Amino acid sequence: MSAIRRFGREVKRGHPYDPEKKHGFIDSQKHGMQVFRDIPKEAPLVVVEAVWQYSHHLLHGLYSHKGPILTVANWSGQWPGLVGMLNLNGSMTKAGIKYNTLWSVDFTDEFFLKGLERWLNGQDVEHDLSHVRPLGHANLPEKAEQVAEELSEQLLREKAIMGIFDEGCMGMYNAIIPDELLHPVGVFKERLSQSALYAAMLSVTDAEAQEIRNWLDAKGMKFVTGPNPETDLTDDQILEQCKMYIAALRIADEFGCDAIGIQYQQGLKDLTPASDLVEGMLNNVDRPPVRHAVTGKVLYEGNALPHFNEVDECAGLDALITNRIWRKLGFDPETTLHDVRYGEQFTGDGIDEYVWVFLISGAAPPQHFIGGWKGASSERQPPMYFRLGGGTLKGISKPGEIVWSRIYIEDDRLKADIGRAKVVELPQEETERRWKATTPQWPIMHAVTYGVSRDQLMAKHKANHIQVAYGPDAEGANLALAAKAAMFRNLGIEVNVCGTDHGLDV
Repeated sequence: MSAIRRFGREVKRGHPYDPEKKHGFIDSQKHGMQVFRDIPKEAPLVVVEAVWQYSHHLLHGLYSHKGPILTVANWSGQWPGLVGMLNLNGSMTKAGIKYNTLWSVDFTDEFFLKGLERWLNGQDVEHDLSHVRPLGHANLPEKAEQVAEELSEQLLREKAIMGIFDEGCMGMYNAIIPDELLHPVGVFKERLSQSALYAAMLSVTDAEAQEIRNWLDAKGMKFVTGPNPETDLTDDQILEQCKMYIAALRIADEFGCDAIGIQYQQGLKDLTPASDLVEGMLNNVDRPPVRHAVTGKVLYEGNALPHFNEVDECAGLDALITNRIWRKLGFDPETTLHDVRYGEQFTGDGIDEYVWVFLISGAAPPQHFIGGWKGASSERQPPMYFRLGGGTLKGISKPGEIVWSRIYIEDDRLKADIGRAKVVELPQEETERRWKATTPQWPIMHAVTYGVSRDQLMAKHKANHIQVAYGPDAEGANLALAAKAAMFRNLGIEVNVCGTDHGLDV
């Protein structure tokens, strides 16, 4: 508000602070509709994000607003407004709502003020998108084209099933792929109920759950437990999570799912401990075996069952394709999504880079961690959001070469941005500082995006989530990126190659 006033403009808050709730957040869709009834349709509108937000609390009003819209986020690890803003931006992009966007640490820097001044003067905010190159019909390495052609034809011929344990988590409209866009790529949804998952958990025996826990203990995973279930991770909570893991695999097998997504934050959070330990295990090839309840057959033996956190279907489609490409190339196929949480410049220990904090809200596959299972730990999810507890699957991502990507919806089409990055190992004290500045219970990745600056990624990325998978080295990661881009293209997904060091001539 101070930044706007310095340009001689008057600011009117769209809704009041609530003295009873002691906050000024629009905390429901109902509340949001009440707020927008009193906002003039033609007024310039600034949507200010200082924390994670539920886009459906606002999307209805933004659909029908006629005036210019500016989304603004703080740049902070502790208060992840930028995560919320990326989600809202992706949702508005899918909805076809015109908007401009800005972000800042303290709202006094030249980048922010110049952009704000343009918007206040009725002009669009200009961002540098020179890092983006359409793939188009560019020639790709022969091996990449061969792999992509074979796997694309197989997917379109044999089809695949994405298991959706309740759709539309946390207002992420941008994370729902309409069936008419998903079916042409050969993927179909099996709409499953989280109540069915909970019911299946009740049929899993304590002995079966204990076998999973024993396997994890034998692998050297550390559980940070305590006596108070209200604030500590307890052994009983862990066993409930082990039951969910078994139930999820059995349901996925029953319905022939090639990937699954569990919503958890809506519904299951009131019934059972967190799904995060389950999600991290599912995404790992080396994981506790689960047998069919009747035949005794090991389910998905020797394979990960890709899980897409928070039922982000764009990440689910990406994970399914990534898993097949990486397996065909003989690479470790573990994949996960992370929140684009925030980042800072780091100089020291031979590093002088802008290092992103990619941090997903609970679990990543241990194959991504320094030390694997032995480098993994499980801590109780924060009680404020996870009343019934449950542990995360936490670790520090190992140094290496990765491919990052995001499938999103724009102009009623599936599109994808893809690029290369490296994961660096920061000193332990810096990692701890970044954890404390964000959420220390969650797995962390220190990423350096090749040829994509902070502001370029923020300007182009159409989601709060980013998909990552490791290559064996730079050459292998470049081959995997090329094959993945080719498969996207073969399936009718419009591809942008972002940044540098990807080995492609685009």
